[in-house]
Amino acid sequence: MTSGGPAAARFAVVGNPGNRRVDLFADAVRAAGLPGPRVVPWADVLRDGGADFAPGEIVRLDSPGEDAHVDRLLRGTDDPTRVEGSARWYATFTSALRGLRGGRRLDDPDDLAVLFDKRRCHAVLAAAGVPVPASPTSGPGAPPVRGWDDVRALMREHRMPRLFVKLAHGSSASGVLAVESAGGGRIRATTSVELAPDGRLFNSLRIRRYTDERQIAAVVDALAPDGLHLERWLPKASQRGRAADLRVVVVDGRATHAVVRTSTSPLTNLHLGGRRGDLDEARAAVESAGARWADVLAVCERAAACFPRTLCVGVDLLPAIGWRRAAVGEVNAFGDLLPRLTGLPGSGAEGRDTYAAQVTAALRRHGPTRAPGAQDPRHARDPNGPRDADDPNDPRDANESNVPHGSTHHPLHPHDTRTGSAHAIA
Repeated sequence: MTSGGPAAARFAVVGNPGNRRVDLFADAVRAAGLPGPRVVPWADVLRDGGADFAPGEIVRLDSPGEDAHVDRLLRGTDDPTRVEGSARWYATFTSALRGLRGGRRLDDPDDLAVLFDKRRCHAVLAAAGVPVPASPTSGPGAPPVRGWDDVRALMREHRMPRLFVKLAHGSSASGVLAVESAGGGRIRATTSVELAPDGRLFNSLRIRRYTDERQIAAVVDALAPDGLHLERWLPKASQRGRAADLRVVVVDGRATHAVVRTSTSPLTNLHLGGRRGDLDEARAAVESAGARWADVLAVCERAAACFPRTLCVGVDLLPAIGWRRAAVGEVNAFGDLLPRLTGLPGSGAEGRDTYAAQVTAALRRHGPTRAPGAQDPRHARDPNGPRDADDPNDPRDANESNVPHGSTHHPLHPHDTRTGSAHAIA
């Protein structure tokens, strides 16, 4: 804790001004009795090649998504619905991270570089003893995937009739294909990718199932230049007849918040038709299966511990069929967008949302808790406006982007909410 009283703690956030993420974090900072954070726009960072921070500033990095201009600077495209360009996004983003100087950082550039590369993330988890599913593309010595022919060869070589094909630097299910093969050479791919007649790929709000191998090959061949990662498909548990997983936020080493996501497809993202499930029901299912809920959360904490210099990550937990075992589905650098969701019992974040929990943890590391007479962060108001906090179908409560009514393409770049993925089973 720093000396000099409450005025000694000042926050800065690198984000997109006016974005709901930045606004939610700023509300939490002010609720802690501190001045609102200094907002450093991603557009300025990308234009200037970096930014400088005062020695005492506590610096948070937020998602560069949901801004067409920033997306254009990162990916070099004027169409935010396009899937291609994730390799350029990654190169530009990680270069920008290296240009940030000074301050007390809540997000480590080296951690983020790993989190946003699924191949490297998978290898880091495996090396740390976090169980992961089979992946022929994990780590620096893995063979490149140059197209569909390589995918087919690796499926045969590693006996993986069901697998996920993912963009190495993708997020929000962009470029993800759940591939399953059957007898007689039959193959099917479930994905949100829309293949246009001219061969271009678009993010769509509608799940598609391709059964023509020529179309699947065309999609994979178009994705391959951006880098691909393959993982064995681990069957998940169900809740009320729908496949289920959980988003668990880990703050400063502790699992603090969790939601259940359910779907009729392998992709549970809410913007793709997923729905909020029942967390109490999930916990009861785990305990009825003879497992301990604390051990399930500990799997997420073990994954987060691989990135100790980053204050907060969002972990997608995949419960295995029967709920007795669990798998880590995604480790997300920007996986904390869960408005109005308060902390888990016993987490130390009871009554606080994910942003208030992070402010409290950051001040515990770097500054005073809050100014005398200031509002407790747990009472911070959600700036997204009045609505039912328990509404299970509000996409804003599950780290997903809002989409205009009637749109079939995802209007935001796939990197607006999360990435950095790896699967693990415990």
